[in-house]
Amino acid sequence: MKARHRRFAWIAAGLAALAVAVGLVLNAFQSNLVFFYSPSQVLANEAPVGRSFRIGGMVEAGSLKRERETLTMSFVVTDTAQKVPVRYTGLLPDLFKEGKGVVAQGSLGPDGVFTATEVLAKHDENYMPPEAAAAIEQAHKGGQMKSSAN
Repeated sequence: MKARHRRFAWIAAGLAALAVAVGLVLNAFQSNLVFFYSPSQVLANEAPVGRSFRIGGMVEAGSLKRERETLTMSFVVTDTAQKVPVRYTGLLPDLFKEGKGVVAQGSLGPDGVFTATEVLAKHDENYMPPEAAAAIEQAHKGGQMKSSAN
């Protein structure tokens, strides 16, 4: 084999290894992406099925229910237009309260219940996650348009 062909083979092997490395990095990045959806988007089937995503909105007042002698609880997340039941096993953040903003990460089950693996609560009196605030505002505007059309 000539030196020229050998160099070409090494360059081709290097490019192939680089392509494999880039492919693996992009695959890992794609599998770790977690998107945010509002309850309205979840019920409109815009959320991924069988994949983890985040849902956010307000915890509906009076919806928090704790199972006896376990750390499992359920509550309802709403964007004022739609409601999604959420089930979570674990300790809730200290700032978690009914009527306040929340973002939960998990997946939607076939029964329509969102099973959360992580629950995040607001930081202070005036804070709400930007995605949740935008989703609630958009749902509220959509609700006003529907009611004014009737």
